[in-house]
Amino acid sequence: MRETVVLEAVRKTVTVDCAVEEAFRIFTTDARSWWPVETHSIHVDVPEIVFEEREGGEVYEVSADGEKGHWATVIGWEPPSRLVLAWNILEAESTPTEVEVRFLPEGNGTRVELEHRGWDGLAEDAAAKRASYDSGWDFVLGEYVERAG
Repeated sequence: MRETVVLEAVRKTVTVDCAVEEAFRIFTTDARSWWPVETHSIHVDVPEIVFEEREGGEVYEVSADGEKGHWATVIGWEPPSRLVLAWNILEAESTPTEVEVRFLPEGNGTRVELEHRGWDGLAEDAAAKRASYDSGWDFVLGEYVERAG
């Protein structure tokens, strides 16, 4: 009998010192101002990160040479409170994982909750990829917090 392993979602929560609308804007429209492209990108030199602001839109980076590197497809776009992405870097996986980000008022700031789920759908190395993203999101969101205040 084959044992089924269920991989829990990666869950992260940070708080930033700005309004929900600004927190959402920085996370999406202004992603290049905080995303650590030096360590977490496809290309070496990335002057632009694009969030196409609609369901069915794409999230991608653009290299200095104009090459596009796919990150995700937007499957939920509810500014300024929520966004959901079918996360699939370079469309390498047959089934993408899913990243949901919620922006909730908290005091004078915003609580940002990220959930990265769907690891069981990956064909290979799901546990290792989940572990990598678990620590990776800590670093990436740390950069976001620093930028958003």
